Amino acid sequence: MKNILRVIDVSIKPGTVHLAEHAPPDLRVGLAGRSRVKLEAVRSRLPVAAHDWALIEADSDHPGSLAALAAGTRVLFTTVGPYAKYGLPVVEACARAGTHYGDLTGEVSFVREAIDRCDTLARTTGARIVHGCGYDSVPSDLAVLLLHRAAEADGARGLTEVQLVAKAKGGFSGGTIESMRGQLDGVRSDPVLRFLAGDPYSLSPDRAAEPSTRQPADLGWVGRGEGGLWTAPFIMASVNTRIVRRSNALQGWAYGRSLRYGEVMGTGRGPAGAVIAGATALGLRVFGAALALPPTRKLLDRVLPPPGAGPSEAVRRSGWFRSQVTASTESGRRYRAIAAGPGDPGYAATAVMAGETALSLALDGDRLPPAAGSLTPATAFGDVLVERLRAAGHTYEVNSLN
Repeated sequence: MKNILRVIDVSIKPGTVHLAEHAPPDLRVGLAGRSRVKLEAVRSRLPVAAHDWALIEADSDHPGSLAALAAGTRVLFTTVGPYAKYGLPVVEACARAGTHYGDLTGEVSFVREAIDRCDTLARTTGARIVHGCGYDSVPSDLAVLLLHRAAEADGARGLTEVQLVAKAKGGFSGGTIESMRGQLDGVRSDPVLRFLAGDPYSLSPDRAAEPSTRQPADLGWVGRGEGGLWTAPFIMASVNTRIVRRSNALQGWAYGRSLRYGEVMGTGRGPAGAVIAGATALGLRVFGAALALPPTRKLLDRVLPPPGAGPSEAVRRSGWFRSQVTASTESGRRYRAIAAGPGDPGYAATAVMAGETALSLALDGDRLPPAAGSLTPATAFGDVLVERLRAAGHTYEVNSLN
């Protein structure tokens, strides 16, 4: 008999804890990794409900173990990155077995390669392959979906200018920084990846069919928006915007072929907001350049958290995120969506998103959109995930502004 859900994890990841605390008691869950000893240690530190979870040894370097893992479950969720290093064999095993898959990647090049290798196969086997099931890119993807639904219900036609302003409080993840290192190395050494990183439609299912609409820059400078709010570049824009544009294309450009979608970080109003915006914009460029160069990277490695490390429990509890997305439409109507939640965005809030997407894949099959292949949160889950996240304490709302 198949386990319904298996999680690939190598440490006490918050998403695993969320599953242990919120999965129905009759849901059969397994914990997978390379070392049974380490898996036992992880399981022993999880909530009591997880102490009878099955333990499965599997290694991305051994295709047979991944094939057995995927064949023995309905849903596999992996938190192990960098995904470019460890993830592709897992996606391939799930696509081949018809097993639904979710992850937390923010690596555009990995998602593109997974699409190219696995989308057709997954559509044949019925597997839902869903990338970006955490802070990148669930809030962005679902917020734009809600804006589209509101405009459609009002007959306001397509979305045109859409901008997300992110505000958040949280810590740094060693795993995220390691993924950034890998992406910077790839872009520096591979012209194909360099082109991919600069293409706003790099995750499109049909690049040639994309409109010529000029998209906002991922890494702009300082801006000033509504109400005098100062803004700076948002580090996650480069992945979130591409996920949203893929969602649009997968739905036949239902959001509108004139959609211009960008993301920035809100830094406040007045002189203080301007100073923070300028420092953030400059800091992101300096940090990226330093991380890309071996001599300065060695210096940063002494102070940055290593892979597997993250913010303290106190930081995780005190964190939060709030994404405000404002949209104009072809008819002139304007809308605003809010996606928000408590807890450190990359850990506590992502734990809720990851856990609920995994549970949705495992339990909501008859309610999900009838789609398979390489999907996005919006196209894989739609309103079902919105409902789940609201029930879990997150905010997803949309209102008309005129």
